[in-house]
Amino acid sequence: MRADVVAVAQRWLGTPYQHQASCEGAGADCLGLVRGIWREVCGDEPAVVPAYTPDWSETAKDERLLVEMGRYFDPVAGEAEVGDVLVFRIRAVAKHLAVASAQGKIIHAYSGRGVVETPLSAAWERRIAGVFRFPDRSK
Repeated sequence: MRADVVAVAQRWLGTPYQHQASCEGAGADCLGLVRGIWREVCGDEPAVVPAYTPDWSETAKDERLLVEMGRYFDPVAGEAEVGDVLVFRIRAVAKHLAVASAQGKIIHAYSGRGVVETPLSAAWERRIAGVFRFPDRSK
């Protein structure tokens, strides 16, 4: 399953950044990328994602992303492995997602760059707030 997650994420490379979008090749934000991978490897999305602003969670210091990830994904204790989803803390709250694509690399979407593969630098590593695995739907 992890190899499938990475293969799907790699197909999204080059997709332009578009807030709240989740359409391979047309537009995606970081959540939209993960939602698109879910649809391909797990099936229908388990919940409707409500509209959100670019600064969501910041004023209330709400950790909603971590809570929701724990509802639908399997939490990982320890080091992330290829195919796992990393949740990053940005401006004091967890609000950015990426997929571990290879040793020391992540695929993610962010403003001005779109869906890209970048090194998991020390700056990104320091911001990891949680690691999650796509659930095995074959069980």
